[in-house]
Amino acid sequence: MSITFKPLSDHTGVEVEGLDLSQPLSSETRERVYRAWLEHSVLVVRDQNLNPHELLAAAKQFGDPLHQHNTRFQLEECPEIHYISNQDKYEDGRRYIPGSGYHTDHSNAANPPKATILHAKSLPKTGGDTQFVNMARAFETLDIDIQKRINGLKAEHVYQSSHSSRKLVGLTEKRKAEIEKSVSHPLIRTHDETARKAIYINPIRIERIIGMDDEEALPLLDYLLEHSIQMTHEYRHRWEVGDFVMWDNRVLMHKANPDYDMKEKRYLYRLMLQGPRPS
Repeated sequence: MSITFKPLSDHTGVEVEGLDLSQPLSSETRERVYRAWLEHSVLVVRDQNLNPHELLAAAKQFGDPLHQHNTRFQLEECPEIHYISNQDKYEDGRRYIPGSGYHTDHSNAANPPKATILHAKSLPKTGGDTQFVNMARAFETLDIDIQKRINGLKAEHVYQSSHSSRKLVGLTEKRKAEIEKSVSHPLIRTHDETARKAIYINPIRIERIIGMDDEEALPLLDYLLEHSIQMTHEYRHRWEVGDFVMWDNRVLMHKANPDYDMKEKRYLYRLMLQGPRPS
């Protein structure tokens, strides 16, 4: 299989051309693709047309699937895969737009996913981009005094932060009992495979900084967020039907944009791969 790699920005994102993910990858190709993903943090393969079981098989070449939190969205025929859709509603009838605020996936797990994979099946004519921000780059450009201030600090992550303006769809009682009530993770995490340091925050999940009053912690978290989401840290993905996109939650935050006609359907498959405990 002859494949080529095309960087999508000077710091984040790479498109792989010549790859057919409906077929098993050779060990050499798999290694090249995985290394490119580690280097660029977002891997894009266009023009794929995978059914749920083909997508699961493709993903397993890069890691072990993780059980996602909200079983409401899982596919009956392939529970490891969930869907993302703009057609769902909150319990009160309001439209639910998945991923509409900056976050990193499932950070309230003791071992959050190393990767999230989306496969686009139906898209609006325009809009609905996903914005990624490189949190290693954000850390590297952080003032040295702030680096020293947050070094060693940990935050408590929960399913739904009381400070978040974005509200998540509620869990079933069974899932509430199965997932951790809260976990603590460092504000600076070291990537277990590349050793790069990155800011590790999640406005939707962080309840508090351990050992710090909210009056001090919340402005600090706001500052870290504003610093991180600067345009110089961003890669913006413009979706096409058939895109397979895999990103590294250990070094990125992301958000989806609800800037399109909601009468047009946006529907993607999603799965996650097991990761280590942040350290």
